[in-house]
Amino acid sequence: MVTVLDARTSQNASTSGSISIPVLVGAPQLFGQVGLITAEATTPIRVQMSGIISLQLPLVPALTSVTVTVVRGTQPTDPLVFSASSNLDLEIVGPQAFNFVASDFNVPPPSSGQLTYTAFITSSLLGTVRVGPESFYGIAFTG
Repeated sequence: MVTVLDARTSQNASTSGSISIPVLVGAPQLFGQVGLITAEATTPIRVQMSGIISLQLPLVPALTSVTVTVVRGTQPTDPLVFSASSNLDLEIVGPQAFNFVASDFNVPPPSSGQLTYTAFITSSLLGTVRVGPESFYGIAFTG
């Protein structure tokens, strides 16, 4: 039988155009984090995550690749759970949404009783801007 342990949402920006945060080149920038309470788990845990981040191309459009990574922990160097890259479309003048779904299977129950997942974004070109919406969601199961 499956038991839901916890579900959390990190909502940084609810609507399009609600923020304007430059994305750093080559340096992972946090945009979402969830801490899932797993104290009741006695068997391996499964975690499913999803998210969205919307970006605007630099003022002078050029080939721009963005990468979203999710780690189990709080630092970009923690264990990588998910990574995906995409080139922004040069023909789209407005914001472009990057949606993703990730999972982490057979995670041993942590001694602290909590699993933390953090989502980061990087860009290949200076001038890419986070414009919203931004949301990161996680749910932990056992059984």
